[in-house]
Amino acid sequence: MTTKRLIVGAHYGLRDWLAQRITAVILVLYTLVLLGWLFALPELSYGSWAGMFASTWMKVLTLLALVSLVWHAWVGVRDIFMDYIKPTGLRLSLLIATIVALVGYAIWAIMILWSV
Repeated sequence: MTTKRLIVGAHYGLRDWLAQRITAVILVLYTLVLLGWLFALPELSYGSWAGMFASTWMKVLTLLALVSLVWHAWVGVRDIFMDYIKPTGLRLSLLIATIVALVGYAIWAIMILWSV
């Protein structure tokens, strides 16, 4: 005997809750590293700022923070749209626009990051 599952809602629950917490922790750690590095600089100039991002470990850490920021934003905005935008066509349009914007911002940030 097989039972039919009633599929209602997205059921992202625990996965999204955990993703929000993990990405938030990554962003806090990145912010602390960035602030610590900035306070350790003798002067804040373009050269010191570019020098900070010239090292590979900082580029990788910034890339991890960038991916975390995009994922964190996607989960939050998607949940808001799913909860408060009821017309399906409008919600789908907003979700697609959000994806395009987030991917565009990420590509732009990666291009800037790896050009230093």
